[in-house]
Amino acid sequence: MSIRVFVVDDQDLVRTGTVMVIAAQQDMTVVGEARDGADALEKLAAVTADVVLMDVRMPRVDGVAATRRLLARPGDGPRVIVLTTFDLDEYAFAALRAGASGFLLKDAPAEEILAAVRSVHRGDSVIAPSTTRRLLDHVAPLLPVRDREPDPLTEREREVLRHIARGATNAEIAAALFLSEGTIKTHVGRILAKLGLRDRVQAVIWAYEHGLAGR
Repeated sequence: MSIRVFVVDDQDLVRTGTVMVIAAQQDMTVVGEARDGADALEKLAAVTADVVLMDVRMPRVDGVAATRRLLARPGDGPRVIVLTTFDLDEYAFAALRAGASGFLLKDAPAEEILAAVRSVHRGDSVIAPSTTRRLLDHVAPLLPVRDREPDPLTEREREVLRHIARGATNAEIAAALFLSEGTIKTHVGRILAKLGLRDRVQAVIWAYEHGLAGR
């Protein structure tokens, strides 16, 4: 079954180009497009999408508000990838906190955008480790540190989570802790399950908000 993709961008040229790239893929189908968040919310009430490519800075309803309202709807909604012109963008981070599954730069190569759509459709997140580090270093001072209430994680799981929060891949964590990638993957799964988090993106945010990222 094709991955159903909905494209939201207020720049007609960018939106049209993205739609053309998506439509050319054998495993993807464009189910709609919108020029701002308000337009997207209205149209997504009538069509079913698996993945939404959502611009962040738009008139009327921006990508952050649209993502929050879209994912608050009952039922299994689409997964959202937010797009931004700026590498360090508080708006993008706000969209991640609103439930987006990752973010990409608008000038990312087409292959990277397509890979992100496929990855998110599988249930993964799509923030590159280097971008995670830059983004969180930039916005971490803006985050409130919550009280360190007891958490259900083991010390090893906290250690893995600290590495995740610094943008490390499973392979990098495995090398640092002298463990196999399979073991790290198991730890990541348990961390998400214990904390009730959807994906790696939410784990990074949780770590920063709870002071486990070495800020």
